Amino acid sequence: MSTNKKKKSAISIQYKKDENGAPKVTAKGQGWVAEKIIAMAEEQNIPIKSDKDLMALLEKIDVGQEIPESLYKVVAELLAWVYNLNKEYSGPKQAS
Repeated sequence: MSTNKKKKSAISIQYKKDENGAPKVTAKGQGWVAEKIIAMAEEQNIPIKSDKDLMALLEKIDVGQEIPESLYKVVAELLAWVYNLNKEYSGPKQAS
């Protein structure tokens, strides 16, 4: 009997808008390492997006390295998605 379960993969990126530079890969792993990355993100309410095409591109980048210019557009779309989720999560602003 064979099982063709694909190993779970995870990559985290971080962008600090107050610093110069591109977003960086901050962690990546497969199997139990990926599960730990995902669990830590969930504990901190960090949005998680599943995108196998983006994963394939980001897997080539070493931890601590900035994303290459060729990925700026796709990562900007991801960051916009996160920004919109955070806006929705925080709810409407109350008038003072």
